[in-house]
Amino acid sequence: MQTIYKKTEELRSEGKKIALCVVVSTSGSTPGKTGAKMIVLEDKTIIGTVGGGSIEKDVIEQAIHIIKSGKPEIKRYKLEEDLKMKCGGTMEVYIEPLNILKKLYIFGAGHIGKAVVRFAKELDFNITVFDSREGIFNNNEFEGCNCICKDYFKAIKETEFDKNTFIVIVTPKHEYDEEILKRVVVKPHAYVGMIGSRRKVEIIKKNLLKEKIISKSEIEKIDMPIGIPFAAETPQEIAVSIIAKLIDVRNTSKV
Repeated sequence: MQTIYKKTEELRSEGKKIALCVVVSTSGSTPGKTGAKMIVLEDKTIIGTVGGGSIEKDVIEQAIHIIKSGKPEIKRYKLEEDLKMKCGGTMEVYIEPLNILKKLYIFGAGHIGKAVVRFAKELDFNITVFDSREGIFNNNEFEGCNCICKDYFKAIKETEFDKNTFIVIVTPKHEYDEEILKRVVVKPHAYVGMIGSRRKVEIIKKNLLKEKIISKSEIEKIDMPIGIPFAAETPQEIAVSIIAKLIDVRNTSKV
């Protein structure tokens, strides 16, 4: 069943809302056996099976409802009594809605970028790291991430952004940060944050207004200086503040 789990991650990465349905127990004669699994998409497309027939039709309908509610449920069926199925056994099916896998784009693979990656790997993000420096990805710290080693601005042009994209800007140069911000803030996103001192932030805000890139209200939505404010000093501590902000935005998002 590794294939079906891999498929769930692919669908979530594509921004699809799905439910995973698992037969958790059976007794008597049943069309599906314990451990049978099925993915249900919002349009009622299915991958896998929990046994077919009336039981599967009902599980699909229940899965659609559960995708909308966001709350997992266990459905218990007496097949003959509930669904007029002659096999006559009983089945329990666990149905779990799986959230869309959020994209995390990290610009800068230096000390802070590495630390953000380390924590983000445990938090169900689809991580892509961008850096223009040769050899920057030659270690195991970025294993499991999409690593793009090329000019930042060219990479942005070639990369797809959507409403589930979280953007963290932590490059080693002030000029890169500002120019990256100007390019990504006009693209679809769920969150964008940039590292910097308060003085740097104020200068960039003025530049954004002067160049009429976005409105004042849109500028205020940018998380800069990035992260939950506390007395962070080391790259690891700064990364913790960034991760805390990402969790807060993701968990309060309606998308």
